[in-house]
Amino acid sequence: MEHNVAEAKKTDANNNSTEKKHWYLKLKERWGVSSDFQVFLIFVVFGLTGSTVVYVKGFFFQIIGFDAATPGWIKTVTYLLFIFPAYQALLLIYAFIFGQFDFFWAKMKKMGKGIKRLFGGKKSSK
Repeated sequence: MEHNVAEAKKTDANNNSTEKKHWYLKLKERWGVSSDFQVFLIFVVFGLTGSTVVYVKGFFFQIIGFDAATPGWIKTVTYLLFIFPAYQALLLIYAFIFGQFDFFWAKMKKMGKGIKRLFGGKKSSK
């Protein structure tokens, strides 16, 4: 039985149709990006936006007086109401700076349509 498993693995390895694509290639295909440099810039935009939001969140929570004693549900609601929209805005700002505005704007519009459908908006004609 072990011999059959080894043969099956060998057959799968030799058969290109069953070979899995590398995650990076799947990501490029999903995003519709052909340039490795553009993928790099997209990663930079995500990284800078995430780092900035962590900094802004700490600063914002400190300004409004949140500390360790503040209930988690209040922090979560505040995060969703103020920090999440700030993330979206910062994402577009960094995307503009790095020349990736069109890519991120298209993704945000798609996400907006999905959220609209989720909350009972009209179905998209596309």
